[in-house]
Amino acid sequence: MLNKKQVQHCLEVMEEMFPEAQCELNHRNPFELVIAVLLSAQCTDNLVNKVTASLFAKYKTPEDYLAVSLTELEQDIKSIGLYRNKAKNIRKLCQMLIDDYGGEVPRTKTELMKLAGVGRKTANVVASVAFNEPAIAVDTHVERVAKRLGICRWKDSVLEVEETLMKKVPKEAWADTHHRMIFFGRYHCKARNPQCPECPLLDLCREGQKRMKKHETIKN
Repeated sequence: MLNKKQVQHCLEVMEEMFPEAQCELNHRNPFELVIAVLLSAQCTDNLVNKVTASLFAKYKTPEDYLAVSLTELEQDIKSIGLYRNKAKNIRKLCQMLIDDYGGEVPRTKTELMKLAGVGRKTANVVASVAFNEPAIAVDTHVERVAKRLGICRWKDSVLEVEETLMKKVPKEAWADTHHRMIFFGRYHCKARNPQCPECPLLDLCREGQKRMKKHETIKN
C-alpha cells in the first residue's frame, strides 16, 4: 500500500488536475443539501440537479414536504431511481427535523446519521460541505480510486477506506481530498474506461500498471 508521502503526492497531482473540485450538487442551504445528497444515492449528480431545479422551487422548508401527499412527492422525483423509498425517507426526515431539531439541520455527523435516509456518507458530505467539519465521505468514486491506487486494500470495507484515508491524510485536508478524489474518479479514473495511458499517477498505480500490461499482451 502507498505510504503517507506517496498519498500526499497523489493528492497534489489531483489538486493540479482539478483545482476547482467541489460539491456538484446544487443547493442554497444545509436543508437543500441534505435532500440532494439523499436523492443522489445510486444516481448521478447531473440528474439530481435537473430534478432539484424544480423541486427546490416548490419545496423550501420541511413543512412544505409534509404539506403534500406522498404520491405527489413521488411524482416530483419520479425520474430518480428508488424514488418511492426516497420520497418516504424525505418525509420522515422532515418530520424528524421539525420534531427533534426545531426545523433546522443538525450540525454533527452523529445527529445527522439519526435522520431517515442519512447514512455515514451523506452525514459526512453535509457536515463537510454545509458546516465545514473535517470529514472524508467515501462514495463509489473515492472507494474505487483509493483501491486502484493502493491507498487501501481491495478487501477493505467503505468504513475501512474512510479510516485509512483519515490516517494517511492530514485532517485539514480531508474535505478537499474528498472532492478531488471524486473528480479524479468521475472524470479521469472512470469505472469502465480509466485513462491509464495518460495518467500522471501511473508509476504509483498498481491497478493501472496491470491494465497496461494486459493491454500490451492483447495487442501483441
